Amino acid sequence: MKKIDILRRIVDLGVVSVVRGDSIAQTKETSLACIKGGITVIEVTYTIPGATDVIKALKEEIPGTDLIVGAGTVLDSETARIALLAGADFIVSPGFDLETAKLCNRYQVPYMAGCMTIKEMVQALEAGCDIIKLFPGRVFGPAFIKDIKGPLPQANIMPTGGVSLDNVKEWIQNGAIAVGVGGELTKGSPEEITAKSKQLLLKVKEARLKLHVGKR
Repeated sequence: MKKIDILRRIVDLGVVSVVRGDSIAQTKETSLACIKGGITVIEVTYTIPGATDVIKALKEEIPGTDLIVGAGTVLDSETARIALLAGADFIVSPGFDLETAKLCNRYQVPYMAGCMTIKEMVQALEAGCDIIKLFPGRVFGPAFIKDIKGPLPQANIMPTGGVSLDNVKEWIQNGAIAVGVGGELTKGSPEEITAKSKQLLLKVKEARLKLHVGKR
């Protein structure tokens, strides 16, 4: 799948499920529960055992273009390359790493670098990051995106960390292009995770609709 198509899918859906687990089986089960609820963009973090195997398993389980699987908590270009060879469609880091940005640009894969300051965001933009991960989002809150958009109206911001069912509408209405949701979404039984996934997507859709109506 081409880079532009992956980015479009992420933006259109509006939610990236950040999945962590204690085992390959648990991580896969959580991912499938999110997918069942409609969240078809999954970020498998490299803080879990066998992250590479989980990425491979998910890509084999749901072949074709129905599922977008990314690698998260990628700290270096070596890990990024391993993830890409396993089938990862995008790469996410908690911070900005220039060598990872170069590698992703080389293979035309979206790289979402974690940033906290305007300086970091400018560096990420200059290195070709199409979506900037605001992390950890809970440190700043939804209104911070409007502050970023003042000097950097061109920045596409995806907050991660601190996004929940209770505040996702605020994040979207303040200008988030999408949101990354981890523990707030992925804790609980598979049935609970599926139900929360559906609710989250509905809230994003409602927030975008309200935003669109407000601009008329």
